[in-house]
Amino acid sequence: MDNDVTSPQLTHLDARGQAQMVDVSAKDTTVRQAIAVGTVTMQAETLDAIESGNAPKGDVIGTARLAGIMAAKQTANLIPLCHPLPLKKIEVSMEPDSVLPGYRIQATVKTKSETGVEMEALTAVSVAALTLYDMAKALEKSMCIGDIQLVEKMGGKSGHWKKEQEERG
Repeated sequence: MDNDVTSPQLTHLDARGQAQMVDVSAKDTTVRQAIAVGTVTMQAETLDAIESGNAPKGDVIGTARLAGIMAAKQTANLIPLCHPLPLKKIEVSMEPDSVLPGYRIQATVKTKSETGVEMEALTAVSVAALTLYDMAKALEKSMCIGDIQLVEKMGGKSGHWKKEQEERG
């Protein structure tokens, strides 16, 4: 592989191209935070039923939010090469949007560690969206989960990064 500093190195591969967990023991312990977002689109009638509390399985949003929090804590068990991290903050919000129509999901995850929490934030959004789908599928099976993406990360050697609004899907 080319050693050009402008080319990103695949740190999860060893010299033979085999997957490995990256050694982060020499990295500084710093505060790190990541924010991810996603959407679940649905028919307006489905959104109205969820918002009015008329979903057959009960509290759709509360259950999905809790599932997202639990998922962030399990990321290292779900994604093979992720480090288990001492998470200090997990916040999952689910806002109704009548224009979609559907929900906009956002997860903020924070730690003080040697590696970032981007995967934990993305996992929280993904599982919250999947749980929302599961809780409301009796109302509508054609809901669509999408636009899951990292929008901001802070801390670590690479510093602060924020996705520009026009880059977002």
